[in-house]
Amino acid sequence: MNPPVATEAKLAAPVQGSVVAVEVQAGQSVAAGAVLVLLESMKMEWPLQAPWPALVLAVDAAVGEAVDEGQPLIRLRRLAAAPAEAEAAPDPRADLQRLLDRRARLADAARPEAMARRHASGLRSARENVADLLDEGSFTEYGALAVAAQRSRRSLDDLERHTPADGLVCGTGAVQGRPVAVLAYDYTVLAGTQGVNNHAKSDRLLDVAARQRLPVVWFCEGGGGRPGDVDWAGVAGLHTGTFARFAALSGVVPRIGIVAGRCFAGNAALLGCCDVVVAVRGASIGLGGPAMIEGGGLGRVEPDDVGPLSVMAPNGVVDVVVDDEAAAVRATQSLLSLLTQPLAAAGAEGADPATLREAVPANRNALYEPRRVLEAVADAGTLLELRAAFGTGVVTALARLDGRAVAMVASNPRHLGGALDAPACDKLARFMQLADAFGLPLVSFIDSPGFMVGPESEKTAMVRHASRLFINAAALRVPVAAVVLRRGYGLGAMGLAGGSFHVPVAIAAWPSGEFGAMGLEGAVKLGFRKELEAAPDEAAREALFQRLLQQAIERGQALNMASHGEIDEVIDPADTRAWLRRVLATACAAPLPPRRPFIDAW
Repeated sequence: MNPPVATEAKLAAPVQGSVVAVEVQAGQSVAAGAVLVLLESMKMEWPLQAPWPALVLAVDAAVGEAVDEGQPLIRLRRLAAAPAEAEAAPDPRADLQRLLDRRARLADAARPEAMARRHASGLRSARENVADLLDEGSFTEYGALAVAAQRSRRSLDDLERHTPADGLVCGTGAVQGRPVAVLAYDYTVLAGTQGVNNHAKSDRLLDVAARQRLPVVWFCEGGGGRPGDVDWAGVAGLHTGTFARFAALSGVVPRIGIVAGRCFAGNAALLGCCDVVVAVRGASIGLGGPAMIEGGGLGRVEPDDVGPLSVMAPNGVVDVVVDDEAAAVRATQSLLSLLTQPLAAAGAEGADPATLREAVPANRNALYEPRRVLEAVADAGTLLELRAAFGTGVVTALARLDGRAVAMVASNPRHLGGALDAPACDKLARFMQLADAFGLPLVSFIDSPGFMVGPESEKTAMVRHASRLFINAAALRVPVAAVVLRRGYGLGAMGLAGGSFHVPVAIAAWPSGEFGAMGLEGAVKLGFRKELEAAPDEAAREALFQRLLQQAIERGQALNMASHGEIDEVIDPADTRAWLRRVLATACAAPLPPRRPFIDAW
């Protein structure tokens, strides 16, 4: 049986304190939860509320009165139903409204004129790029409420309207489910320059990225340092930690820089620290913009002429060139997948392996396209070439092979016959570092007459550049697998194989492979100089040369090379993908030792 419901009650003070408000009087009807008396105790407010709809019978409290805990203050009689009152919408809290108004100013829609100019230039806003990169709903922004450090010269309202987030949208999120840190300079805010609070935001996020081991994606467009920030105590700001913090992440996490439009000075320095640089056609990149160039007495230069991609792609600054920011985001998502997810679903399809049988012409001196080999070996649609316009003696690309992320290298016979010049050596040496830092096995396809030689080559410090390959290869933790497609001559071929033909965990050749301590033609001319000079006439000399060359070719054939144990196998070109899959499955089973210290910026 339920207990009887109380019809009257006395409400007592819940604490010792003072009465600061009496909200009702005798004879008044109140709803459940209505505040009847408000007390203050220890600087906190304590409301005395109606437990149910009621009629107030008596009020024994007055404003300013001190009361004891448990002292009766209100006597109520329960009502059968709540008094009929129109429910008024609650007034919005002032603090919440201020926040909502402030956050509204961060949206692109709050600056329609700036957005119209941006879109008219064919480019997207910083927030549009971040939203496109990250999985929907994953972005946690840092420092959104910051404004430029210019309060002593501009009103706060002006700064909130025109310098939202102090020109840097940054935070954490996910790309295809993988956590990342992302930073995007906002060119519509003070030309994307780096200010005092802007630097503080980037430092904060870089610290988080270091602790959490988050890959970093940085949209670097902007004009460098900002001289207009005055709200700080200092002179030059050269103690700023952003550059050192970002550089310290080299070799620790993947760092991808994206640039569209103009990227100068400090912004360009950060871009240059990135492991991979993705640039949109029309970008201009330089360590000094037009103002700095003119200020240095070097004349006037148009912004788009400082460092156009026609210069920055062939000289190696840019790794990937794309048509627009949407394509830059797609390339970045692919890079993040390859650099952070060693294994994807196996069983992916490649090209018809039989096409590899015709990839290298039967004519030992004929040109061919090495990218056809990489595309046929890689999983379909996964090949992403880096630095295509620089160091063209080698092709470097990231890809997947049966789901495994790999770093692929191929000699390019279309440049110097596949000889390695100084730019090719630099390109390959750094690519080794990139592969090693992120645990990607190196797959090398070799067809090279060796290192480039001659007086003009030596003027490029070729001795040092060539040696970079051996030094970097000796530091590799990741396994190397090598396939000699055609020519495997001398030191250059050894450098492409990691320093020696027995450095790779496995090295095979196609039947078209031929080997020698140097180019076979040169070896015959040097080794048999006396015999050739002794020939009675030019026709006899040429016939002797051809006979000796044919003997050298037969001696250097892949089958003979394998029979002496200098390579491990000769394979049908159609079996290349399957052979590499088996080799890497074994070679990548063991955990890697500690990482290399950093990835060279060059």
